[in-house]
Amino acid sequence: MSDDVAAPLKLIALDTDDLGVVSAHLQDAVLKAADLVYLPSEKRFALALRRFDWEGAQHGKRRRRLTALHFDRVLAVRSAKLDKNDPDKVLNLLAVTFDQAEEPAGDVTLHFSEGAAIRLSVECVEAQMKDLGPVWEAVATPGHPNGA
Repeated sequence: MSDDVAAPLKLIALDTDDLGVVSAHLQDAVLKAADLVYLPSEKRFALALRRFDWEGAQHGKRRRRLTALHFDRVLAVRSAKLDKNDPDKVLNLLAVTFDQAEEPAGDVTLHFSEGAAIRLSVECVEAQMKDLGPVWEAVATPGHPNGA
């Protein structure tokens, strides 16, 4: 299979299972704190990431691509262990999870390395991930020691 540049992904998440698929594609994506934005008047939280192409890696292609992710119906945003005074700090996204509150509301959590996290209080799960086009060769394949 010669894909040179695989077709860009566009995923929508409307429940926990969908969010798990988005999370799998975004595992080990990197971004900077400056790439995060909360628009309270629009109830939207958005971020730009450089995701590792795990599907391409299965075919011997090591690459990253620019990807946008946004969540709608966001009521509040909280963060832990994130230095808002260091916009150039590189963050490594490990997973995106959802904790149900009173259905369909709950908390979406973006889990980063070094224990950093962003928690979005949402009316319901409503997210969209979209590759924006630029693709480049990755320096290395991300690894997880101790099976983490």
